[in-house]
Amino acid sequence: MKAARRHVVLPSVQSESFFSLRQRPTSRRERYAIGRGLRSAVPRSALGEWQPPADRADPISLINLSHQGRVAELIPIRVGRMISSPYGFLRGTAIVMAADVAALPATGIMPVIGGDAHLGNFGFYASPEGELVIDLNDFDEAHPGCWEWDLRRLVASIWVAGRENGAREDQCADAVRSCVAAYRNEVRFLADEPLMKRAYSRLDVERLQDTANEASLQAEIDRAVRRARRRTSDRALPRFTREHHGHRQIVEEPPLITRLPAEEYEAVAEALDDYLDTIPPQWRRTLGGYTLIDVAHKVVGVGSVGLRAYIALLEGSSPGDVVFLQLKQARRSVLAPYVHGDSAWHDHQGQRVAEYQQALQTVSDPLLGWTSVGQRQYYVRQFRNMKGSIGLDSIDVPALTDYAGIVGHLLAKGHARTSGASMIAGYVGSSDKLDHALSRFAAAYADQTEADHARLLQAVRRGELPAPEGALDADASAFRPR
Repeated sequence: MKAARRHVVLPSVQSESFFSLRQRPTSRRERYAIGRGLRSAVPRSALGEWQPPADRADPISLINLSHQGRVAELIPIRVGRMISSPYGFLRGTAIVMAADVAALPATGIMPVIGGDAHLGNFGFYASPEGELVIDLNDFDEAHPGCWEWDLRRLVASIWVAGRENGAREDQCADAVRSCVAAYRNEVRFLADEPLMKRAYSRLDVERLQDTANEASLQAEIDRAVRRARRRTSDRALPRFTREHHGHRQIVEEPPLITRLPAEEYEAVAEALDDYLDTIPPQWRRTLGGYTLIDVAHKVVGVGSVGLRAYIALLEGSSPGDVVFLQLKQARRSVLAPYVHGDSAWHDHQGQRVAEYQQALQTVSDPLLGWTSVGQRQYYVRQFRNMKGSIGLDSIDVPALTDYAGIVGHLLAKGHARTSGASMIAGYVGSSDKLDHALSRFAAAYADQTEADHARLLQAVRRGELPAPEGALDADASAFRPR
């Protein structure tokens, strides 16, 4: 438990916390030299190291720590989803990997990072103009942190997913190297671009289809795009609601969708009014033309299961004019203890999530904001704005390698938008040394993930963690999030 709370002192350069138009920043050439100079203190080969330390925190203890404050009756669902596979375990244990990577060699170059940049946390959504784009799309753990923390988590997830898809070890290595090479090339390219051009760089569906080389990935993109375009609020009406005594109502599906007591309903309704003050004025006026019709609690994801999450149905000037909003409870990032110890950098964790999402994504949900319900803090976003993802369990090995390069590109784009691009570019260089180092790390950490997953199964058998009845004997797909 002590390791989970340890504040790791980083060796070098922090991102700026103060900005002034009257003060000239360090030049790109100097920043590049700083990054290159870091190789002597932290060789690129050192990023390939993984050997669990003797005092490594027990992953089950960390999982139990993350369960504190969650809805107790939902914790078995969360554990069931982590039981389903080593990849499911990886998805649900950002707290475990944060503790592991924070103690490893690090450059100390700290842009804003996603904090949970595994392979499944990239996907489609609608831009404010209604165009379908793809980007990093989960920011619950977003926080200033070392860029290599994100890249380590991404490459480990690629290797774990590759194994589950039947890839050989050399094929997993190819996919990881594709990811890291794309990250290197993109961050080096963006480091030489004007700052404003970096801010506008994005990958829409048309460019994505042109970027994909493998026919099997192109086919999966086409399928995923068709599904995403159908995921809109109006199309969600028959799926999630019904008429009840002349009023539209969200349908219960216990324990995943449940109705609220009157007092909690009113608290959420009041919080949504407060949320309006956190979105841009033009969108506040637009959303102010809608009326709250219903609210329900809805279980989402893997890592988020057990935290409070609501969906709210809003109706406009006609019954078919609807918007679904989602409120997700936000807690302190799992990275925060390793960056600034016990001190509080963020007064409102929902605001942290929203602002760092806007920092990392080229375009974001225009309705993204934050609020509080009692003492709990939330961020708010659209529930159905054409969200979608590539089906990782349905792509073949060549497609995985191709897609790994795309997400490496996207991760570099996000990091370069915030801080440190020139220093990262100076450090990573033009050779493939980093690609091979992180390939070694990904293989070793995939082994660790599988061992930790086995430890989870053992903990459930021993009663150290609750799980749904029959979870260890059932078809694993039954417990994966829908």
